[in-house]
Amino acid sequence: MENNLGRILKQQRVSLSLTLQDLAAKSGVSASHLGRIERGERFPSAHVLRRIAKHLDFEEDELFTLAGFLSPQAPGVAEKAPAYSPGRLDPFVGRMLAQEPVEVQRAVIGILSIMKSLARESAAKAATERDGSLTTPS
Repeated sequence: MENNLGRILKQQRVSLSLTLQDLAAKSGVSASHLGRIERGERFPSAHVLRRIAKHLDFEEDELFTLAGFLSPQAPGVAEKAPAYSPGRLDPFVGRMLAQEPVEVQRAVIGILSIMKSLARESAAKAATERDGSLTTPS
């Protein structure tokens, strides 16, 4: 049985350097159940998705959309106001990525992780400079 959701969840977990045991401890969902979800042997309930979403840096609605519990927004609506937060994986990107070979998924997730890291560093530097300019006498 093909389960793109399971593949996406595993890729996100691995990209965050979490083991199944780490995610299980944080979410309260057993490691064996999480493993079956990742392998496509089980499909997660909405309750399980809620419990793992924040630990995998997903918004609940992103996972619900990927799982098919929610319909994706129409393109016109999405362009006006994104349904996802900046810095989060867009559900459409997640679905498209799930169709790629695992090597491509790993490469893309690696690139996205690096970009996210650079963005955080840049924001932290800008905040430090801004704070410094507020306290420096003119």
